[in-house]
Order: sequence, then C-alpha cells, then structure tokens
Amino acid sequence: MKASTFFSKEQQEQILTSVKEAELETSGEIRVHIETSLKGDVLDRSAWLFKKMGMDKTAEHNGVLFYLAVSDRKFAIIGDAGINAKVPAGFWDEISELLKKNFKEGKFTEGLSEGIIMAGDQLKTHFPHRLDDINELPDEISFDKIK
Repeated sequence: MKASTFFSKEQQEQILTSVKEAELETSGEIRVHIETSLKGDVLDRSAWLFKKMGMDKTAEHNGVLFYLAVSDRKFAIIGDAGINAKVPAGFWDEISELLKKNFKEGKFTEGLSEGIIMAGDQLKTHFPHRLDDINELPDEISFDKIK
C-alpha cells in the first residue's frame, strides 16, 4: 500500500477542499503529509517533518500538520507554538480521538476532513484572516519521504 495511492483522486480532492475551507477565514496554515511507512516514533517523525517543511516559519507560528503513516496505521497532529498557546487544554486530544474513531471504521478521508475543519475553527477564532494575509505554505497533500 503506497501513500500516494492510499486515497483516490476524489478523496484527495475532498481533503484538499477541507484544507482550503479551514484556511479560508484564518491566517493559519494546515498541511497534510502521508507516508507509506514509519520508522521510529510517530511524534518524532511528525515534528521533524514540521520543521523540514518550513511549518515553523509562519509569521504567527500557527501552522498545523496532519501526518499519517498508512502501512503502520499511525498518525499525529502537530501544532506550532502560536496555536498551541491558544487552543483549550485537550484540544489536540479531541481531534486525535475523532481521527481514531473514524480510522477504526475505515473512514480515513472523513476523519482527516473533520479533523482539519476542527483545527480550522480554532485557527479562525485565534488567528482571523487579515486583509494582508498571504498563503504562506502550499495546500497540496505531500507524500512519502521528504529529504
């Protein structure tokens, strides 16, 4: 099972639509990265990717990464310092539980989409869209190893 073919083109479009919708009214940035397999700890890998993808360089430190290793059935959600300082205690756990529930039922697209929208709602609350806002990071889903 390869990361790039785990989701159909239609499912990828649904996930991208969720990212664009979530970012519509916020200066926050959401990325989705999917890998075929994971070597090591999921949080370590996600944190490394977060930095490697430049997500720690947003102006307001309000980036969120959704990471999924499909063969290993592991995922993580990483938020930058700006958003982490503002969301209520347990917020990321709520999204994790939502993803776990959906993933157990085989609803990977739905789980990711719902989680992305939940993160977007918090970003809108704490980092509303500004007139001078620019999209600092690409919206497309990235796949497999980033060097």
